[in-house]
Amino acid sequence: MDWQTLIEEPAVIAAAVLALGLVVGYLVGRLNKELLTASGVPETVEGTPFERTAQSIGTSTVEIVARLSSWFIYGIAVLTAIHIAQLLDTDAFWNQVIGFIPQAFIAILVLILGFIVADKSELMVSEYLRGVKIPEVSMIPKLVKYSVLYVAFLVALGQIGVYVFPLLILLVVYAAGIVVVGAITFKDFLISGAAGIYLLLNQPYGIGDRIEVDDRSGIVQEIDLFVTKIEDDSEEYIVLNRRVLDDKIVRVRD
Repeated sequence: MDWQTLIEEPAVIAAAVLALGLVVGYLVGRLNKELLTASGVPETVEGTPFERTAQSIGTSTVEIVARLSSWFIYGIAVLTAIHIAQLLDTDAFWNQVIGFIPQAFIAILVLILGFIVADKSELMVSEYLRGVKIPEVSMIPKLVKYSVLYVAFLVALGQIGVYVFPLLILLVVYAAGIVVVGAITFKDFLISGAAGIYLLLNQPYGIGDRIEVDDRSGIVQEIDLFVTKIEDDSEEYIVLNRRVLDDKIVRVRD
């Protein structure tokens, strides 16, 4: 058997394709890891539950995404090598598998991104609402988190060909329910938000002014969309903005 015939052997070509795929997959994984690190992804996902879980098993979000890109190429190389070597005479099956792998890869990335965005959204909303002393407000960050996760799962399932129309209907019902229940449960919260917009636009008082409102007197320390914080000696009062508008405001002039 001469070299020309040997090179044309399907098994040799399959082995070459597999070796090339392993090398390319490794290089792509390393490149993606460096690009994600250079773009600041580690700092973005730092502190999220997904990142903490990844670190607990000795890896990281960036490492997982980089490895996924490598595994994607490895999988394509293995399937291509099997097809070239004619180990299985199932062309239609392998064509479906090769078409499914990119969709599965994108679905996994969407899920990872969904978890990261959901965690970050929960943290941001919690921080923004930290000063609002309304018990029901503690539910909002969780609602935001699970809403983002639900959408991520819908997109991921859609990528792998799952029929998601009933889930979309459920999402619409869920959103409508949140609007209705939220309008009832968070009525004071919403009114305070509207009052906060009025106060921020018209500025009847500012930080450093001494005011009397809701039977409390103190110096204004902070005004945000929902509450006004006033301080008197060692006591700090947090007053809903709707109470600021409902009650008579007295600005004390020195």
